[in-house]
Amino acid sequence: MMKFATFARLAVFAATVVGTPAFADQALATAKNCMSCHALERKLVGPAYKEVANKYAGQKDAVDKLAAKIIKGGSGVFGAVAMPANTQVNDADAKKLAAWILGLK
Repeated sequence: MMKFATFARLAVFAATVVGTPAFADQALATAKNCMSCHALERKLVGPAYKEVANKYAGQKDAVDKLAAKIIKGGSGVFGAVAMPANTQVNDADAKKLAAWILGLK
């Protein structure tokens, strides 16, 4: 049986992770190798995620558009460097990543 102090620490940790979606989804972006080419606030190979969020702000279909670009790749939206397809990212994860990116301010 778990002691209360240990349970309390786990509860605080879980609340922190759940209450901090940027951390959880940045972890997914890292796991899917997105952070190799993108950063939150500065351009690397590809645009900063905050720049992507600003470009798609207010578009009703932005999550679906961005999720499709994550999976299929694309070019010309942020310059001449093409984003390769990311076939290892499934539709659910692509939508989760897109929603996280679009939520960045």
